[in-house]
Formats: sequence, C-alpha cells, structure tokens
Amino acid sequence: MFLSDGQNSSPEVYEKNMYQVKDTIIAVSSPTSDKRVIVRISGQSAIDLLRQIFDAKITGSGSGLVRGRIRIDDELEIDAVLYLFLSPFSYTGETLAEIHLSTNSSAVEMLIGRLLQKGLRLAEPGEFTARAYLNGKIDLVQAEAVNEVITSSNEYQLNAAEKLLAGRLVETTAKAAADVMNCLTLIEAGLDFSGEDVEFITRPEAVDRLTAVKARLEQLLSGAISYESVVDLPAVGIAGVPNAGKSSLLNALLGQARSIVSEQRKTTRDVLSGLLELPGGRCVCFDCAGLIAETENVLDELARQASVEALHNSVAVIYCVDISKTDWQEDIAAYEFVKAKTLIPAATKSDLLSEGIMAEKITALNRLFDNEFIAVSAKSGAGIELLRDRIAGVITQAVYGSKLQKPNVIALTARHRQAVAEAVKNIDESVGQLQKGSDEIAAMMLRSVYQGLSDIRWQNIDERILEGIFEKFCIGK
Repeated sequence: MFLSDGQNSSPEVYEKNMYQVKDTIIAVSSPTSDKRVIVRISGQSAIDLLRQIFDAKITGSGSGLVRGRIRIDDELEIDAVLYLFLSPFSYTGETLAEIHLSTNSSAVEMLIGRLLQKGLRLAEPGEFTARAYLNGKIDLVQAEAVNEVITSSNEYQLNAAEKLLAGRLVETTAKAAADVMNCLTLIEAGLDFSGEDVEFITRPEAVDRLTAVKARLEQLLSGAISYESVVDLPAVGIAGVPNAGKSSLLNALLGQARSIVSEQRKTTRDVLSGLLELPGGRCVCFDCAGLIAETENVLDELARQASVEALHNSVAVIYCVDISKTDWQEDIAAYEFVKAKTLIPAATKSDLLSEGIMAEKITALNRLFDNEFIAVSAKSGAGIELLRDRIAGVITQAVYGSKLQKPNVIALTARHRQAVAEAVKNIDESVGQLQKGSDEIAAMMLRSVYQGLSDIRWQNIDERILEGIFEKFCIGK
C-alpha cells in the first residue's frame, strides 16, 4: 500500500489489532437478506471454498460470471449466479466473489453458517472497503467517500459524496500541497545560500503565493457539505395544541399508522418519529405531545418540556391548527412555545369545511399568525403532497442553503475539515513569519502545511483512526 512520496506500508501492520487481513471473510452486502440477496466473499480461500458448494466449474484462471446451483445443505440446492473477480483486479484487491441468490433469510443464514464452518469469518463493519484501502486499491479519502455515498439521504448529499469519491478533495489539496512545496523549496534554497548574493524568491512573492493557496483552501471549507449532514437525517417536528390533528397528519405523511389517533385529548405523551420519504431525499418526522400554555399536572409539564426540546432541535416545525374551530386563542398561546428555525403552518381537518368557508378561515389564520397556512386533511389527503413539497424545499434550503448552487460542492468529514483548517492556520503563521523576516520559522510551518495536506489522502495512521473511519460502515461494505 502506497502512503505518500514513495513510502509504503504492509497490511500486516494492522493485522494484529484491527483486522485479520489474511482471513477470508463473508457478509450479506444487499440491503436485506430476503428475496434478491448478495453474499460477498473476499480472501485467498474464496475459490477453494466456492468449489465445495457450487455445482458449476470454477477454474480460478479468470474473472467472470458463472451460473449454477449452490448447495445450502445435503438436501437443499438453490439457483445462483456467481460473479468472480480475481486478485488483484477486484474491489478489495483480493480474490472477491459475489453470490446472487433469489431466496429467503433462512436459506441465507444456512449458507453463511455452512461457510463459517468451513473456515470463513464474518466481516467486520466496513472491512471490505478497509481491505481495499490496505491493499492500495483506494486512498483514505475514497474509503470515507464510499460510506458517504451509502449513507446519503438525498440527491444533493449523493452528488457531494460522489465528487469526494471521484477525487475532488484530493485534487484540490494535492494542488495546494504542491504549491506550498514549491514555495517552501525556494525559501529553503534561499536559506542554504543566505551568505551569497542569490535570491530565489522574494518575501512579498512568497506571501502572495501562500495567500492564494490559503484562499483556495478557505473556499473549499466554506463551500463543502459536512459529513454530519450526510450521516444525520434532518428532523421535522409536528406541533400544536391537543387534538389539533398532529398524529393523523404524521400518519398521513408517513403513509402508515405510526401514531395513535383519538378524539380524547393528550393521547400523545412522548415523541414518536418515523422516516419520511420526500422528493429528493429523506428526513425524520416526529409527533410530540400537544402544547399547553397552562399545565394541569407534572405529566403535562414533562410532556411539554419534551416537546419543546425536540422542536428546538429540529430543522423545521409543522405547526398544526384545527381550521374547523371557532376559537383559536389556545393555539395562539401555545404558538409562543415553538422556537423553530423554520415554521410550516398547516390548517388541519380541512375536509370538515366547504371550500368557501375554508378560504375565509385560511385568510383569518394567516392574519392571526402572520404566516401562510397550507390547508390539509389527513382524512381525504387534500394538501398532503403540497405539504410534502414544502417540507422538502425547507429542508434543502435549511441544511444546504446557497451551497446547492455550487457545481463542485463536496462532502467533507471532520478529519478533512480539521486537516484543511490546520493548513490554513499554519499558512497564516508562515506568512506572518515571512513578514517579520523569520524565514526559518516560516519554512518550518510550511513543512507542517505540506505534511497535513498530504496526510488527507495517505495518512500515517494509527489503528484508532482507522477504526473510527470504518466502524461507521455497515457490515458487507
């Protein structure tokens, strides 16, 4: 595995503690273990083990596709397709096989159990990608990008992660590192010939070059999507007074009965959530206890506290008001507890009114709350799609903002951000030292900049950093 500048390291360095890289590993790599299933195997024993369970001929002399039947046990065989990739021409750099089956989870468990008995080991989270990294098939940034692609929850995150996988970060930081090294070489050459009348680069020229590099790195930081926004789904809360139609609206948005619906007040005491599929992505949508201005007992107080805290941490809040009511004073009082970054007002139970009366009441609600309400009905479905579109638009703008307009936006992990930010800081320091005439200290800082930027791609990593990266993966990737 190549690290940088010709340095190389053997996977055996990591074998004792992190992964037993000589083992042949196995895992289900498809989203589920039912219906269409992919079982992935990687390691030097893969072909020998496959020959023991596959009835078709496996030569081991070339990659390819083999159709046949897999022996699950002595009495059960299943049609399967085997995709074989021989070392070093595979994702992991080892001999890798994918068994594609149309079956159920019980058969898959039996198959994996049989192979484990023959000497295979269950893969750890991210171990296939870790082996690709350790075997020099991908660099560390690409390894991190694989997980970002897998965990992306919408098209913007996916595009940003794909740019990271394609090497945009490495390309930018490698160019910056090269420019820093060029400047550093000229400064150190001047130091070597300081006793002679030779000047390789003037201090103002060096400052200008380094300032330009710093500007590019700052632009990289400001224009990137954080890795956390890729991993963590944005949350959208549904708020309102008791019986405002919150639970029914949550069920209508999710398309399933996630929350209890009752005419009785205060049936929701805790925060209930579900995964909401939206145009272009996903978010977590939750329903919480009705907001009450004057609580009657300690349970009411605790329920309100839980609701307010959950709403405060959400990207947006859908505030529900029952449009069929004749008095909204309770709703106005509860509205004060909603401290939302973005508010989406929803006039619920619109199916209870005629179009004419509903239009009048929407106008009245807009005036009272100084906001624009969407008329919705969980019962008839009216306005639900419009509400979903509004939620999608709000989330997109709140999470990514103006970054969506930038064609080269990429996703950065905390490690990337720290390395680039440290480089910016050290460039600043080196510029300051050059302006003071301290070329030796400036050169020392620039060496740190170069090393830090180079480490983004091929880092002299200890085991803890590697584990921190790959433990975020799911098993089978």
